Amino acid sequence: MANNEAKFSENQPSKTQKLFIGGQIFLRIVAIVASVASSWLMITSKQVIDIGGIVLDARYSYSPEFKFLAFTNIVVGCFSLLSLLFLVLVVRQGSHPNHYFFLFLHDLGMMSLVVGGCAAATTVGFLGKHGNSHTGWMQICDNFGKFCNRATTSVTISYLNLICLLILTITSASKSRKMEA
Repeated sequence: MANNEAKFSENQPSKTQKLFIGGQIFLRIVAIVASVASSWLMITSKQVIDIGGIVLDARYSYSPEFKFLAFTNIVVGCFSLLSLLFLVLVVRQGSHPNHYFFLFLHDLGMMSLVVGGCAAATTVGFLGKHGNSHTGWMQICDNFGKFCNRATTSVTISYLNLICLLILTITSASKSRKMEA
């Protein structure tokens, strides 16, 4: 009976470690996919309309904030792929708290980039949807519905990416503080 309990307690850290690594891999893959999807949606969002013989178009490249979100997601996607490869190397070589500290710093930096991109794009999106009567800025989403819907979807996916990176940051920080047995 004592042998069974000893075997169970020895396997527990291994199972916990496997669950942690599996969660890290899953969240990093979700972050990569979300970054690529958000960038693709933003870069391909455009709409041309004709209002009384006047042709108007809306593109993501007309807004520095939308460009910032698109390029931020490209950078975060690439660096998240690199962190996934780093995580695989860490697992093969044996984990050490210092390795997770580097992952923590990486995740914190990537999360900060996504926060900035989401905040900027959300602000411009809100102005496009609702306008600002005090400054005379008109809403454009009444006329450019397709463009606004794609931009909104892109920003929403970026917020999903932000949540994944927040969870990765917290778990990496927690793991980097634990001493190796």
